[in-house]
Amino acid sequence: MTYSAHASHDAVLRARVALLGSQTLPARQEVAAYRVLVQVSPLAYLPLLAEALYEYSRQDFAHLPETALALRAEAVAAARRMYAMEPSRDLLLMKALDRYRKQLVLMDRTEELGAVEREMAQVAAGGA
Repeated sequence: MTYSAHASHDAVLRARVALLGSQTLPARQEVAAYRVLVQVSPLAYLPLLAEALYEYSRQDFAHLPETALALRAEAVAAARRMYAMEPSRDLLLMKALDRYRKQLVLMDRTEELGAVEREMAQVAAGGA
């Protein structure tokens, strides 16, 4: 399931039905559903998308660090959007940044760590 700038009514309905189904969804399908639903209700679904992206990176892409890093970067972007709309959601952003930072450490990408750690300090100080 891909997503575009505007989710169609059918795509939204399919995503909601998938999430409400009785079976547990694979992480890939859960992420796809949340990506659609974020377009229609960001305050409700951005936190769920950020968490689902982390789980997806951890479960399905632990052996592919570049892909895991990209998914965690997307989780950070979702958390930043949430924080911009709801500044009291700093815990979500801190958690996403920390998970991204940990993946950078695993990949020995020290040149990017400084920026992530500065952003974490800024959020902790209350001024992202």
